[in-house]
Amino acid sequence: MNKIMVITGTSKGIGKSLVEHYVQEGFKVIGCSRQAAGYELENYQHFCLDVSDEVKVKQMFSEIKKTYGGVDVLINNAGTGIMNYVLLTPLQTLRKILDTNFIGSFLFCREAAKLMQKKGYGRIVNISTIAVPLSQAGTSAYGASKAALEQFSRVLAKELIAYGITVNILSLSFVKNSGMVKDIAEQTIKETLERTILKSWLDFEDVIKTVDFFISPENNKLTGQTLYLGGV
Repeated sequence: MNKIMVITGTSKGIGKSLVEHYVQEGFKVIGCSRQAAGYELENYQHFCLDVSDEVKVKQMFSEIKKTYGGVDVLINNAGTGIMNYVLLTPLQTLRKILDTNFIGSFLFCREAAKLMQKKGYGRIVNISTIAVPLSQAGTSAYGASKAALEQFSRVLAKELIAYGITVNILSLSFVKNSGMVKDIAEQTIKETLERTILKSWLDFEDVIKTVDFFISPENNKLTGQTLYLGGV
């Protein structure tokens, strides 16, 4: 029987690469984004929704429960952000970033955990960013949203470990061909990479290998931790 995996933000970039990998690994993968996926794969189902829309999210998980009976793995990959100074950041922009990066991940964790709890097993990976520890100028809204996600994940790990569910955080440096980098100035990227230990780009395969480690059924004692891929 296929294991069931939910991944958010799967229309392109990191999310799409995760879908392609885990379908090949034998998972039944359910993904989502605001728009259609733009591709079709066997053992992949796509939902069009805003991750911060509680009604739509609950409907999605209701359908997952009805169709598949539960969820084994959740990867909260959906994210948005801008490089903007505090004095130039409208409230609407702040709310959009918080809705996607924190509220959406909160809702997906909550609904997935309800199904995982009944199975007595689950793996949750929340994607964060090195913008949190680096605290760079221009990343206040984005960094704050991900810092909230990290703190939430640490608390959630404590609440869920009794049910066999682990919760960990994968904090990423810049990933080649990911949607998050297209609007960032080349000089900003260069300066940021220089502050990492690796000092170079990550690729999709780096992310996949690390997620593989986090979600391994045998990896049942690592929880509530943040791994900085690229090193800070």
